[in-house]
Amino acid sequence: MWFHGRKKKQNKSFDPEKVEPAIRCSICTGEQTAGFRDRKTGEFYEICVIRNDEELQKFKREYGIDGEIRRFY
Repeated sequence: MWFHGRKKKQNKSFDPEKVEPAIRCSICTGEQTAGFRDRKTGEFYEICVIRNDEELQKFKREYGIDGEIRRFY
């Protein structure tokens, strides 16, 4: 029987010239969704729902994002 160690997860990537990381916040419910916003069209691409700070940190780690992420409503 062969046992394989866990493979190291590779960071996911995005093109910072075309999209910027952003968090869409709902005014009514307070729900927050992390994703990327197209710099030309303003279209938002959802990646995951953010329910707590741990999930936000995980999103930032997976995509190699440092610093604050812009929020919009």
